[in-house]
Amino acid sequence: MASPLSRPIAIIAGAGPGTGAATARRFAQSYPVVLLARTPASLDLLVNSINEDGGSALGLPADVANPDTMSSTMSQIQTHFGPDVTVAAAVFNVASQFSRAPFLNTGAEFLSSLEATARGASVFARAVIPFMLAGVEAKNAEHKRYPPTIIFTGATAALKGGSGLGSFAMSKFAVRALAQSLAREFGPQGLHVAHAIIDGIIATEKTKSYKPDTPDAKIDPNAIAEAYWFLHTQPRSAFTQELDLRPYCESW
Repeated sequence: MASPLSRPIAIIAGAGPGTGAATARRFAQSYPVVLLARTPASLDLLVNSINEDGGSALGLPADVANPDTMSSTMSQIQTHFGPDVTVAAAVFNVASQFSRAPFLNTGAEFLSSLEATARGASVFARAVIPFMLAGVEAKNAEHKRYPPTIIFTGATAALKGGSGLGSFAMSKFAVRALAQSLAREFGPQGLHVAHAIIDGIIATEKTKSYKPDTPDAKIDPNAIAEAYWFLHTQPRSAFTQELDLRPYCESW
């Protein structure tokens, strides 16, 4: 007799402070969550916090831009949760270094952001999508609750390239294009593929020193997490492919 299906999980790549952590906490209310980041130190506090609050979190150090690493990571996940584990939701929240520099003053590092974001998004999607398709085919009711969802975190630069931001914008454009292509390929198979444009400054420890005169001028990471949960819970008769979030006072 076939082994029973294990409970579906959510995977958050780029589970650092801000959007990643808030998203992990939100999805941990309904699923065991696997948190991926380059260094375990950035995961420990969040993993412990989720587990202490009654959730289930597993932190794994992983370079999502490395195919061999991601293959090993998915094997670790199967070992931990069982060979029949499926992925209900996957969020790619890996960000390249935001820096402004004149194009003629840049060298080989100009392409470095593509490695973390464009290549990373592609490798991550290739690793998790088979586990999401398994969820579509599953007979267990818990696997049918919401369509499997993969969300890519984008930015203003996914829509327009700013002066001195060629490297950053190029990588964000690439991830947006990938999300559109995956949505057209896998949407008919029951997967919800969404791209979220985060148009504004996110309220994190790093942005604390920025004190705008207008209240609520920075985006609350918890509000982003709620928007991601909203995307995940959409029925397949009404998928959102692209969602944009910005403070009420943001110029756009």
